[in-house]
Amino acid sequence: MTSMSTTAPTPRDSAGWFTKSERWLDEKGKGAWIAAMVLGFIFFWPVGLALLFYMIWSKRMFSKSCSPRRMGQHMTTMRSTGNAAFDSYKADTLRRLEEEQNNFEAFLERLREAKDKSEFDQFMDERANAAKSED
Repeated sequence: MTSMSTTAPTPRDSAGWFTKSERWLDEKGKGAWIAAMVLGFIFFWPVGLALLFYMIWSKRMFSKSCSPRRMGQHMTTMRSTGNAAFDSYKADTLRRLEEEQNNFEAFLERLREAKDKSEFDQFMDERANAAKSED
C-alpha cells in the first residue's frame, strides 16, 4: 500500500483569481489600478465602471499608496548597511542636508516676515495719507 503525502494548500495558493488579481495590482501600485480601469473602459465599459466603483468603495482611489511595502521605505534610510565608512558618509550627508533644509526654511521665514512688514507699512502709509486728505 502506498501512502500519499499531500500538503495543505496555503491561503495564497487557494485564493481565487479575483484575490490574486487584486494582490497583483496592489503590489504594482495605484497606477496599475488606474491603468486597469482605463483599459476596462476601452475594451468593455461596464468593466471599467465596475473597477471605478470598486476603487472608490475600497478606498484605493483616494489613499496615498496602494502598496504596504512603500510604508517602510523611510525606516530603511536609517538602517546600518554594515559598511562603517559608508554609514559615516551617509550620516554626515543626512546631517548636512537637514542643516541646509533648516537654513532654507529660516530664510523663507525671514522673507515672509519682511514681506508682511512691507505690506503692513504700506497699509499704514495709505491709511495715514487717507486721514490727511480728509482733513
